[in-house]
Formats: sequence, structure tokens, C-alpha cells
Amino acid sequence: MNLKILENTPKLETDRLLLRPFTEKDLPDFFLIMSDQEANRFLPWFPLETYEQARDFLMQNYLSRYHLPFSYHYAICLQSDNLPIGYLNISEDDSHDLGYGLRKEFWGQGIAAEACKAVVHRLKEAGFPYITATHDIKNPGSGKIMKKIGMSYQYSYEEDWQPKNQLVTFRMYQLNLDGNPTRVYLKYWNEHPNHFIENISV
Repeated sequence: MNLKILENTPKLETDRLLLRPFTEKDLPDFFLIMSDQEANRFLPWFPLETYEQARDFLMQNYLSRYHLPFSYHYAICLQSDNLPIGYLNISEDDSHDLGYGLRKEFWGQGIAAEACKAVVHRLKEAGFPYITATHDIKNPGSGKIMKKIGMSYQYSYEEDWQPKNQLVTFRMYQLNLDGNPTRVYLKYWNEHPNHFIENISV
């Protein structure tokens, strides 16, 4: 992939939000996000129980990635206090997978969609050809966010998700940023034998 811009989690602002890299000082707020039972219900990991777990998770999944040539791993903060209430990530592999999460008390306010739109705009400027995202079919609210930012449903597949050891049906959404309307990211389709296309509203 030839990116026009190589950058490491550039700060972004919207009307309500500041998107920025996490720092070690964010550990208390990061713990609140990652220990939230509802916010982590449909994620592969279990809610974190201790500050030590949160510190390790923060280092492994955020702080250690900020040395890469390009990285988009954000703390979602309100502009009013600059304290993390959620996170937003774009994976570095060829899926360019979009992931996000918010503490439950901030659900239903359009915050996740607002943050995602800002990052998607930046990714398009940087030369990303597409992004993907998946959600558990039991979590349709996440799919609504994907639709709000212009993503389209492509297919569904079953995966044995670890470490929770659960068989999950995922819906895969995609947004092509380079004007190619026919590209479909097929890695999950090819990796998981039980795959299918649902008749769902777009």
C-alpha cells in the first residue's frame, strides 16, 4: 500500500471531540473504558479487572504502536475536558479494520459516528484505499454506526472467537475510499468455511 501521508496518530478535532494518542497518564480513564461490562460485551477480550491488566493492555495495544511508520490508535475525548471516554483504532494489516468502543454512559449521542467520520476523512486524505469493520449480529447498534459513516454490508461469517471461546456470527462492512465500487475484502470469507450473504437492509 502506497500512502500519500505517513503519520502516527495525528490529533483530530470535531465539534465535540478531540481524538489523540493515549498516554500513560490516561490509565485511570482507560481502566474505566476497558472494565465496563457492557462496553466490552461484544469484544474478544474479557473486561479488565485490575489497573495492572489495564496498564499492560494500554502498553501492548496503544503505546507500543506509536513508534510505527503509521498508526491510527486513538483516545476519544470530549473537548470540554480532554479525558478519554472511548477508543478508535485502524488495524495495520491489510484489512484496515475499524474498531471502536465507548463507555456505556456515552452511548446514543452520536459520538462514535462523529469520531469515525473524522478518522475516515483523514484516512482518505492519507491514501487508504478502503476500510473494513465487523460486528457481532447480536450487536446491531455497532452496525448502525458503520452505516452512518457510509460503510456497506458485504457478507457474514462464523468464527470461534477466543479467548471467550464463543461461536460468533459477524457481519462485515466495507467502505472503499479510492473510488473503486466493486472491491470486496474477502479474507474473512476465505478463512471461515461457514460464510453467507444475508438479506439485510442497507
